Amino acid sequence: MVTTGGRNDAERLGEALVVEHLAGCCSVIPTVHSVYYWEGQLKREHEALLLVKTVESRSAAVQEYVRTHHEYELPEILQIAVEGGSPAYLTWLADQVTQEAR
Repeated sequence: MVTTGGRNDAERLGEALVVEHLAGCCSVIPTVHSVYYWEGQLKREHEALLLVKTVESRSAAVQEYVRTHHEYELPEILQIAVEGGSPAYLTWLADQVTQEAR
């Protein structure tokens, strides 16, 4: 999961991750409201949430890509382990991220 400054940023990152075959699919939740402290000040921001679907073996590369191409100084990057799911979907996902980038 990656928060971004807005929908366009999330779509840009998500599309690039798919094109590079670092993710099989990325979904954008266009508006989330985030509340947090940054540099001692309480912040209230409207952001977008990017859900990046990939496999464990590509997670480090995804995180590096996001850190390099994200507009934030300290992007939120959270990794959640998948303990199960549709076998057909998981196979498709693994196939997508093992292809060469276009």
